[in-house]
Amino acid sequence: MTSKKITTKEAITLEEKYGAHNYHPLPVVLTKGEGVFLWDVEGKKYYDFLSAYSAVNQGHCHPKIVDALKEQAETLALTSRAFHNDVLGLYEKYINEFFGYDKVLPMNTGAEAVETALKLTRKWAYTKKGIKKDQAKIVVCDNNFHGRTTTIVSFSNDPDGYSDYGPFTPGFVRIPYNDIAALEKELEDPNVAGFMVEPIQGEAGVFVPDEGYLKKCAELCKSKNVLFIADEVQTGIARTGKMLACDHEGVRPDIVILGKAISGGVYPVSAVLADDDIMLVIKPGQHGSTFGGNPVACKVAMAALDVIKEENLAEKPEKLGEILRRELRAINSDMLTLVRGKGLLNAIVIKPKGGKTAWDVCVKMAENGLLAKPTHGDKIRFAPPLVITEEQLMECVEIIKKSILSFE
Repeated sequence: MTSKKITTKEAITLEEKYGAHNYHPLPVVLTKGEGVFLWDVEGKKYYDFLSAYSAVNQGHCHPKIVDALKEQAETLALTSRAFHNDVLGLYEKYINEFFGYDKVLPMNTGAEAVETALKLTRKWAYTKKGIKKDQAKIVVCDNNFHGRTTTIVSFSNDPDGYSDYGPFTPGFVRIPYNDIAALEKELEDPNVAGFMVEPIQGEAGVFVPDEGYLKKCAELCKSKNVLFIADEVQTGIARTGKMLACDHEGVRPDIVILGKAISGGVYPVSAVLADDDIMLVIKPGQHGSTFGGNPVACKVAMAALDVIKEENLAEKPEKLGEILRRELRAINSDMLTLVRGKGLLNAIVIKPKGGKTAWDVCVKMAENGLLAKPTHGDKIRFAPPLVITEEQLMECVEIIKKSILSFE
């Protein structure tokens, strides 16, 4: 190893040569983060408008979260669940009281937490609902994004997600998102065990359903003894202006899936929350993870949630999101065809112009000091850390405006 500072070109060349080509990042090589800002290896400063897909809601390298990580890592990092540790129980009590559930099953990544929720739902279907062996169905939505494991891509309708990964896992039924009638029809099948949904579809381009959709879906599920499962990995932890996006409609899911910002972005942490009647169908040896519930993860997650509460970060997104959407809609460009979102989870849709696409807009924004990334070709997500101020937000609006208008 050498202490010589790596350049942008050198870093990208190394990744291209030695890493799998499963991502297509913007040509920016980052080396430091603090609050709402990132710096590249050449020292250029950027506003972060992606927040690692909402993993750093609390801002980059929040000192309280980093201190919790360092203190625990120097004391005890991992025992596996073969033994007890002195932090896990404290964390379990903390998170259950924080969100109002009986039990938590700790994992590491969002996809692992989704897989856990799917297994939990099936186990409940056979041991509690009485569905015959291997007949349980779980309803999901078109344009969903719940992760990239083999089972999860089995119910994706994104060709990049599922192509050439078959044979696929059976037992899933896909319906249109934001379509109550479609769900009602599927729930007539007594073999349906659960309905898993993103309160807002993030990867699909921040598609916000009609008001009342989640509440009606939850009511329908309850009436048919079907579990309502909310994937709050991206929408949870204050991103939309409530602690959970489901809170906007007063919905308490049967199963909540959390990840990303539950750690403030400094360590892989995810969690599945449910009450005893559901969670306790899984017995010792039937599910687990070497790193799930490790002492570092537990300390980090408690600190990350403390920050959300102590800094009132759930109160800011609603107001700032309204300002952001209003200002974006005022940009006079025929490239900008749609603005949508909730809280500080937002997206714009870009119409190609003169061969320039959403990718080119993101490259231009990076040149002007703001980082965002396209999704599905024509959409750009805007999700800054929740610690952003109104003054900083307005500076970002000017960067976005300048970048889009440069193509006029």
